[in-house]
Amino acid sequence: MNNRRSFIIGLKSVKLSTKEKIFLKKYKPWGVILFTRNIHDINQSRKLTSSIRKIFNDKNYPILIDQEGGRINRLKNIISFDNLTSDFFGKKFVKNYKEFKFSYKFFIDKTSYLLKLIGANINTVPVLDLRFKKSSNVIGDRSFSKDPKVVSKIGDHCIKYFNNNGIGTVIKHIPGHGLAKVDSHFFTPFISKKQNYLLKKDFLAFKNKKTFFAMTAHVIFNKIDNVNTVTHSKKLINLIRKKIGFKNILISDDLSMKSLKGTLKENTIKTFNAGCNLALHCNGNLKEMEIVGKNSPLINKFISKKTSQFYKILR
Repeated sequence: MNNRRSFIIGLKSVKLSTKEKIFLKKYKPWGVILFTRNIHDINQSRKLTSSIRKIFNDKNYPILIDQEGGRINRLKNIISFDNLTSDFFGKKFVKNYKEFKFSYKFFIDKTSYLLKLIGANINTVPVLDLRFKKSSNVIGDRSFSKDPKVVSKIGDHCIKYFNNNGIGTVIKHIPGHGLAKVDSHFFTPFISKKQNYLLKKDFLAFKNKKTFFAMTAHVIFNKIDNVNTVTHSKKLINLIRKKIGFKNILISDDLSMKSLKGTLKENTIKTFNAGCNLALHCNGNLKEMEIVGKNSPLINKFISKKTSQFYKILR
């Protein structure tokens, strides 16, 4: 594991190209993330994930997917989860806790079953961002609630149910994307609330989570750091570690998003300098992947130790 590099990449299509195989062997990313473009059906997806693991000779090699349910459904070519949004489960939690618990566990058990069938072992959930009126719809019904305590409690259920099924989780977008007025895929969001407010609201939902992974928000909290997004902010990553108490592997959000204003090389280097452990690059563009690969360090003892701890829940 020690000769791998501290980054995660996406792939272009439903099977590995020759160039992608060469890339994986040369740069040895820590993990690979799947999207709808990679998933045509169960058998094809299984072949794809098996071919990746064969390269690394590691049956537990980290393969991530962004499978939330609702509109974020990378399995849409296999099954529809259109109505099963986080908002749906958040309302059920408040209205009828017993019914919530049964239906949410059922939903996660079935999702886990499908993820294992295709060979994914990390799901980038739960979304712990709060829902606010007049904020960008990039979060919207992907949020469980506007109440941080509700979001936090459902988040605990989500992590526990997935881990019990042998699937890792990634809380996102730490320390909170809910107040963003614009979509960070295209613009840089600025949030002007003071730290005291944020610690009681947005940041509260992320506290004390028993997850191996968290993903940063490409958001500027300008009362804390008015220059850098969370991904590039030593101050905010320090706050995530100390005040929110997240002690495990911190993954950047996708470095190809437009919220980040530097070159891809600069953005990769800044990600590690700020304190992220892994850099994420999703679009499958080989030239861009090489830039991220070249500028990502070899995984350190911390990542190695935490990855080994994660491997223990897999079965």
